[in-house]
Amino acid sequence: MEPETRYASVDRARVAYQVLGEGPPDLVITAGTFGSVDLGWEDPMVAAWNRRLASFARLILFDRRGSGASDPLPIDHLPSWESYIEELTAVMNAAGSERAAVMGIFDAGPTAMLFAAVRPDRTVALVLANTAARLLPSDDYPIGAPAERIQQVRDRIEATWGTEEQAEMQVPSRATDPRFRRWFARYTRSIAGPTAVSAYMRAMIHTDARSVLSSIRVPTLILHRVDYPWFRIEHGRYLAHQIEGAKLVELPGADGPLPWEHAEVGLDAIEEFLTGTLRGPDRTRAVMTLLFTDIVRSTQRATELGDERWRELLTLHDEAAHRVTTAFGGQVIKTTGDGILATFDGPRRAIRAAAALRQDLRRFELEIRVGIHTGEVEKRGVDVSGIAVHIAARVMAAAKEREILISRTVKDLIAGSEIELNERGEHQLKGVPGDWLLYAVLAD
Repeated sequence: MEPETRYASVDRARVAYQVLGEGPPDLVITAGTFGSVDLGWEDPMVAAWNRRLASFARLILFDRRGSGASDPLPIDHLPSWESYIEELTAVMNAAGSERAAVMGIFDAGPTAMLFAAVRPDRTVALVLANTAARLLPSDDYPIGAPAERIQQVRDRIEATWGTEEQAEMQVPSRATDPRFRRWFARYTRSIAGPTAVSAYMRAMIHTDARSVLSSIRVPTLILHRVDYPWFRIEHGRYLAHQIEGAKLVELPGADGPLPWEHAEVGLDAIEEFLTGTLRGPDRTRAVMTLLFTDIVRSTQRATELGDERWRELLTLHDEAAHRVTTAFGGQVIKTTGDGILATFDGPRRAIRAAAALRQDLRRFELEIRVGIHTGEVEKRGVDVSGIAVHIAARVMAAAKEREILISRTVKDLIAGSEIELNERGEHQLKGVPGDWLLYAVLAD
């Protein structure tokens, strides 16, 4: 589950922050004016990214004033470049962090550079991701983008902000997934409105942090996408050359944010940089969405059809289950004779897959019932085990014919989606303590 959102105070304004994990070290992250600490947790890969960071550091996330869950600000009174120092200091104080590694992404990069230069007493290390000291070109900075090109990008971002086109611009690795596109559009709208984003970008375009680079004396890691068009790789290479002792890791791909495309490359680099060792993710345990299906009245149907015809139907069932599960980004872990166990990286995909499979199997006159639950599982080769698996199986057992039944956990994870639910009341699940509130998916 996501951590509690709290507030630190800066000049009577409130800055939203979250803390996850124990550390040491402390790792403070902001995506500048392009993050939302609350809504990010809705995406399984963002949640996995945050949890991996929190496995080797005490993770402190915050939204800058004027964005995300922090207090809004008038467009003509946006926080200054230097005010980042006040915000970061206030968040660290509120979280009880004396010294921390500071990570700045996008337009938070220059401000993180400034903090590391002026507050080395509170900075353990500096991590910069997909950012630049300067964007505009000059005689001594020829790698900058022409002002006309930057203006074109700014105009396009303002015109498409809050729409599905933002996924194509910022996260091309996921842009073919319609569910992700809809969620990312909503995510950008939760950050700020188009006018505010345009103002933030105007301020970012005229930022120049080159003068502080030579004053950075803390260990520095630079992560930069090779093919990210908005902050070209030359900017990252310049930072690595100008900051003494900085280490540059060139990340594959073209995504702006880090959690989706080859996330493990960036995570491994950050862990090794901050801890000196690389344990990697715990590959034996993970949070997954589990889907169980069962053919209704399978024994009766087998008796009516005979063994040979029933085996043919089961083969068609298994082929359809694998095809549909794969199409929705899931994996069939095993067949159960007259059903399947499949895993997905998020509940929405599992629900959509269940509805599609239920519809697909009708052409074979097969009706199924489905149970879905999200929880931590233990991976044993290609198999999974743990209490979450048992819960998912028991949820399925409580489902009626043609019913897709989900746990309260899944319901909470899809809050705000277009999926309609009908409460089915509390159930006692065999072998699972307590009462469980279950919901039926209203989808045909």
